[in-house]
Amino acid sequence: MGFADFFKNFKKDDRAVPQAAPSHWVKCPSCNALMYYKEIIAQLHTCPKCNFHMRIGLEDRIALMCDEGSFVEFDKELAPNDPLDFVDKKSYKKRIEEYAKKCGRPSSILSGECTIEGIGAQIALFDFNFMGGSLASVEGEKIIRAISRAIDKRQGLVIVSTSGGARMQESTYSLMQMAKTSAALNALSEAHLPFISVLSDPTLGGVSASFAFLGDLIMAEPGAMIGFAGARVIKQTIGTDLPQGFQTAEFLLEHGLIDMIVQRKDMKKTIAQALEYFKTEA
Repeated sequence: MGFADFFKNFKKDDRAVPQAAPSHWVKCPSCNALMYYKEIIAQLHTCPKCNFHMRIGLEDRIALMCDEGSFVEFDKELAPNDPLDFVDKKSYKKRIEEYAKKCGRPSSILSGECTIEGIGAQIALFDFNFMGGSLASVEGEKIIRAISRAIDKRQGLVIVSTSGGARMQESTYSLMQMAKTSAALNALSEAHLPFISVLSDPTLGGVSASFAFLGDLIMAEPGAMIGFAGARVIKQTIGTDLPQGFQTAEFLLEHGLIDMIVQRKDMKKTIAQALEYFKTEA
């Protein structure tokens, strides 16, 4: 391998999950530190030099948050249709088929039941690799069913968001999921059951404008991008420069929009403590 080929193995996506390239080395997008890929994996895909949190896949997220072997998936058979016969550069049906083949699932949400340090909970996790983790009819339905199971089983609900927002290919059908999930969470609140919302990078658009900010406890990973519209669009709309660090988890915490920032290594313990606390209060 030549010297030039060595650097071609680095990922261009700032938040991409590092893969074991032929060189076995990963460059941190934040501090440019060069690290052996096993070191990154051992640190839960965070940079040991600057604590930069890289994006992780669903399997890693489940292993991080759920007790080993406790996760049971529900509603696996739910798959989107094409209510509008939508076509842009290619048909919506074709896109769904391609992403289902790529990700091994037909939607951007994985939902199920698990235990978190021995405490039973319903959990739903977004997959950004599936159409940018976009929210559409199936994703909304999976969240609704997770809420219903939480009420029936008297369990807390945890949703891990990483999404670009509502899915344009379903238009109003996807926008309806914002109201649908918010109404269902009101029923969860009336049942005196907790909803813990975990915001990872990125959480944007219709997801941030609905259920992601309705948690009894809203926590975020360090450095996560969180907001509604993109910073460039906002800057063009208001015609002025944006504050330093705008739309980062740290900025939102400083301005009271989220409750806490939690290191990835502490996420499971923190969620378990919160579930136990809400259970005692209920």
